[in-house]
Amino acid sequence: MATRTTGRRLLRAAGYASVAGAVGAGTLYYIYRPHDVPGLDAAHVPPPTYNDGGVFKAPNFPREKTRAEQIADLKASAGTAFKQASSKIVGALKGGEEQAQSSDDTYDLLVIGGGATGTGIALDAATRGLKVACVDRDDFASGTSSKSTKLVHGGVRYLEKAVWELDLNQYNLVVEALRERRYFLDTAPHLSSWLPIMIPIQKWWQAPYFWAGTKFYDFLAGSENIESSYFMTRSKALDVFPMLKKEGLFGALVYYDGAHNDSRMNTSIAMTAALYGATMVNHLEVTALEKDENGRLCGARVKDNIAAADGGKDEFTIKARGIINATGPFTDGMRKLDDPTVQEIVAPSSGVHVILPGYFSPSDMGLLDPATSDGRVIFFLPWQGNTIAGTTDAPCDILQNPVAGEQEIEWILSEIRNYLHPEINVRRGDVLAAWSGIRPLVRDPKKGKSEGLVRNHLVTTSASGLITISGGKWTTYRQMAEEAVDEALKEFPISTRAVPNPPLVSGVDGFHEDMNLDGSCKTHQVRLVGAHGYSKTLFINLIQHYGIETEVAKHLTESYGDRAWQVAALCEPTEQRYPVRGTRISTLYPYVDGEVRYAVRHEYAQSAVDVLARRTRLAFLNAQAALEALPQVIDLMAEELKWNKGRREKEWKDAVTFLGSMGLPKGKLELTRADVEAGKVGKYVDEEYGMYARHDKPEETLESDSKFSTGHNPVMNPESPANA
Repeated sequence: MATRTTGRRLLRAAGYASVAGAVGAGTLYYIYRPHDVPGLDAAHVPPPTYNDGGVFKAPNFPREKTRAEQIADLKASAGTAFKQASSKIVGALKGGEEQAQSSDDTYDLLVIGGGATGTGIALDAATRGLKVACVDRDDFASGTSSKSTKLVHGGVRYLEKAVWELDLNQYNLVVEALRERRYFLDTAPHLSSWLPIMIPIQKWWQAPYFWAGTKFYDFLAGSENIESSYFMTRSKALDVFPMLKKEGLFGALVYYDGAHNDSRMNTSIAMTAALYGATMVNHLEVTALEKDENGRLCGARVKDNIAAADGGKDEFTIKARGIINATGPFTDGMRKLDDPTVQEIVAPSSGVHVILPGYFSPSDMGLLDPATSDGRVIFFLPWQGNTIAGTTDAPCDILQNPVAGEQEIEWILSEIRNYLHPEINVRRGDVLAAWSGIRPLVRDPKKGKSEGLVRNHLVTTSASGLITISGGKWTTYRQMAEEAVDEALKEFPISTRAVPNPPLVSGVDGFHEDMNLDGSCKTHQVRLVGAHGYSKTLFINLIQHYGIETEVAKHLTESYGDRAWQVAALCEPTEQRYPVRGTRISTLYPYVDGEVRYAVRHEYAQSAVDVLARRTRLAFLNAQAALEALPQVIDLMAEELKWNKGRREKEWKDAVTFLGSMGLPKGKLELTRADVEAGKVGKYVDEEYGMYARHDKPEETLESDSKFSTGHNPVMNPESPANA
């Protein structure tokens, strides 16, 4: 009997041990399982090589239509409508014997707004076989889409609110964003990447709280997650992030989110849409919406702001079967062009960010402060070699280029000082750039004013047929675009078509997209311009062929992907041993002359601000460096676009005004081009001028190894035996 009991106990113990072992092994496998990390795979297409004859075979990228060709297409839509109207009249006079013939010149959709959502709608519609146009009164990403926190994330703070407030909308927003985050990284691996973000822990009881929160965040991401969150001891946290304040630090939790280059992402979406057949025109302002005899929208009146800048005038009508309003903070202005009595739905909120030198943060680790002095969160992230900190959240007026307020800047700096080591002095003069982005929060017009704002997006349709897509966040732009096009298909007399011969975006024969464009939404699979030939080692190929600097080569491949081949080819030879190509437009940053030419020829850049702020990111990284680069940028663009003296002067004034909204000190807004070219940017007294020991003489000199006294010439000595 005793033997039997002992045997059962042994079997039970063995069973428990087996279960524990299985659970432990499963946990370890889940944590350390092989990951499919975006960007680490080999390029979808091979890099260019030399053929048997020793000739370099560069990619043959498809040609995008010029801006002039795109405008001609827009004008043709109105011409067709006029012809159809004329033929209907003739047909009526002849008793209906003649019927107007349908034509492809009228657009299925006209999208107003060239931000992330607007260009995303254009790409979605074009890949579904629809004829679509997208216009913006300024540049692609000129508004909120270029002024984000540069994160591709679900939002850990939204998840916390969803749990504590039992808010299903917040929860759904996080789940949707986590799914879209992976699509983001897959379709543009050169512009987006994973970023570990540290949450400092001050009290021991915060460790299990944040651990549970970040693990729940991982769980919601499911198979789309890449790395699991983990706890970091105090010593390890200080080793990874040595700038952290040591006092009171218990440890840290690290979780993973995505980071990206927002305006270049926006531009890539626009250019991909153009290659798929969409008409994409920036600096084209909608001045009126046109309706047919039934009160339904049928087109828009527009004016070309570039023609106006050149002293001319060009206004015309675009005809479309449906119109989508995707103007972000300016949503209500467009809705009032349709119906002046409509209730406003946008509640604008200012999000201020500051840029600090890169030495304030590690190059591969961000930081989230979940408990600032007023309860908001603040991010402190490495970005493009510098450090970005933000953001604020305060009601504001709607302006095209809002200015970051001094109070908001000081608040951010004060919060930063709270969690950095006391020996690190964060000074106002350390701020290289500062800007304000307007967050277009929306309120559902069908609900009462007392109800809270909608944090996710909202799709509404007016009586005349104006579809408005508003709210949302950068990470969910693709989903927003899909829903807007779905709504358009219900609302307007249009239908999708298969795209049997998609463009060869990769530029390499035999390497087409591995997908069937059958008229359904495929944007979660469509690689953006530059993604096909990108790999982590592409920069080496670029260096070996063009002889450009390593820092420049890495920058080009991470900003343009495989289009870096074109950019490098557009760099003028330096006539030096090294680098062979690529003249920097700023000695502080890896932006080169070929980028300006590429922006004009292949990315519809029409102004100096387009290049400094959105094709390159110099204005966002360092406002004074952008001012110093401005003369060279204007000269390069003037050569490409044949600007006269008056246009060059206008570009100077407009760019300096814009840089004022990016944190350029007021004392430098009056500098002339001659002042800048004379090197006076750094000589004007401001908050930065007195920060460094510019003119101090050394307090002591190092003792020389020479045996000769100071002032003595060792080669002239009358007493030398050689002179005897």
